[in-house]
Amino acid sequence: MGISKDNFHGLVLAISSSIFIGSSFIVKKQGLKKAGATGTRAGMGGHSYLFEPWWWAGMISMVLGEAANFAAYAFAPAILVTPLGALSIIFSAVLAHFILKEKLHIFGMLGCVLCVVGSTSIVLHAPQERAIESVKEVWHLATEPGFLVYTGLVLIAVALLIFRYVPRYGQTHMIVYVGICSLMGSLTVNYLNKALDTFNTAVISPVYYVMFTTFTILASMIMFKDWDSQDASQIVTELCGFVTILSGTFLLHRTKDMGDNPSPSGESPAFANPDSSPGESPVLTNTNSHGSMNCGPQQQQPQPQPQPQQQHTS
Repeated sequence: MGISKDNFHGLVLAISSSIFIGSSFIVKKQGLKKAGATGTRAGMGGHSYLFEPWWWAGMISMVLGEAANFAAYAFAPAILVTPLGALSIIFSAVLAHFILKEKLHIFGMLGCVLCVVGSTSIVLHAPQERAIESVKEVWHLATEPGFLVYTGLVLIAVALLIFRYVPRYGQTHMIVYVGICSLMGSLTVNYLNKALDTFNTAVISPVYYVMFTTFTILASMIMFKDWDSQDASQIVTELCGFVTILSGTFLLHRTKDMGDNPSPSGESPAFANPDSSPGESPVLTNTNSHGSMNCGPQQQQPQPQPQPQQQHTS
């Protein structure tokens, strides 16, 4: 059975959206880096990026991508459009590797794949969207107690992240900035700028996609009560998708710093030369020691009384 004309139009728009959005991360990051070199970085609360043409080019690219994504839903169903958003992750990671010279550890790559597979599994097995006949029906669904409770919880969570966790953990925990963006969407684009300016783009892109897609599906299920039409196999598949997403996100968090420290030969940690000298492996190296990792007992000459002039070498 061939693809219909409307679905083809939606497919082209969705792919175009992924290209625009994926490239927007890279272009905005370039602008943020240029702005940070001459003023206060966005990650430290600065706004000098507003005067950087590269940042505005990235913002325009993101707007075009979101517009194409919005138009795609007018031609094709969500089950076709939403999974294609994962292409922006691949596009962004490739551009980050060649343009920004950002490296991603091999386990980070695996985490990226797990995130895409898990989110795609959830979208593909999500229930069919409910037919809406009037704006009044949308308003009725949006003002029901279940959705109002969800909206209140989201606002409370965003307020806690902004006022309590951003000052404490914003510079060290990527999930803080990305969580705010995922919960509130385009209303919190400034926190996406801070995330891009602080952390690896190749890691931010998949985590942001996964969280945004997850919260979007959750809000849709609460508002439209789509779970009433699901059977046990669909629910189990969605739960498996969530577990896959959590596994991928965990790998991305655990390996996000490994890709930022390339090997001495300049190679990516994911493709490091296996013939390199011992003690240089990004996984086996003890970063808290002054040399390579101790693999066995070492012979040391006893020094009963260290001389004062030799204290700087001890």
